[in-house]
Amino acid sequence: MSTSEDLPVPGASQPARSDLVPPTPEEPKASDLIGQALGGAAKRAGLDPAEDATTGHVVWRAMGGWRGIAESVLPGLVFVVLFTVTAQDLVLSLVASVGLAAVFTVIRLIQRSPVAAAFGGLVATGVAAALALFTGRGVDNFVPGLITNAAYGTGLLISALVGWSLIGVAVGFLMNEGTAWRADRRKRRAFFWLTIAWSALFFARLAVQLPLYLTDQTAALGTLKLVMGLPLFAPLVAVTWLAVRALYPRRADVPGES
Repeated sequence: MSTSEDLPVPGASQPARSDLVPPTPEEPKASDLIGQALGGAAKRAGLDPAEDATTGHVVWRAMGGWRGIAESVLPGLVFVVLFTVTAQDLVLSLVASVGLAAVFTVIRLIQRSPVAAAFGGLVATGVAAALALFTGRGVDNFVPGLITNAAYGTGLLISALVGWSLIGVAVGFLMNEGTAWRADRRKRRAFFWLTIAWSALFFARLAVQLPLYLTDQTAALGTLKLVMGLPLFAPLVAVTWLAVRALYPRRADVPGES
């Protein structure tokens, strides 16, 4: 039987029923969105620190295996070789380079394999070739690469200096800890220096290649771009992978745990 205490009093405010009002979803933070983007790209490249894999296997997958190496190296190599041996025939060199990138993309489409990397390479090669044809200068084929190095190097450097190292943001997403790594001094320091190292790689490329661009040394610029590409990328991937695995040991690697 109900009592007067059980009945609502007319005119009195009633306590809110939190179970009847759905909670307002929080707006995603910029760091979360960036972390998802970077982490997703790293995971697609096979750089998930939570995965059980050897360092060599991870580096090999990050480069895309033999196919990835061919797709990233051969179009530029063909351009440099043809531009040199044909006495700077710009049109032939560019057509061969872009055509080879297109062949790689078509092969992936036919085999129904992931086309993101090949298609991205095709677009980049096409844009660079269009710029070089527009200006009539073979050296302008490398302008997009110079801009990319400057942008990546600057972005990474700024992120490290303001305490939001992009390497840490990506790893935080991959390890499902969000931005909690910023409260760990050891992780924060490691991600700072890893991000600085990646920034230094891009700035080193820019420092070496920009003078060659300004002095119109097309063949030398193309050669150094290849030399400073995968040969420098692969060791830094290995260092990053090993550092992250040291910061996040697998449960089986922790003494007393299995």
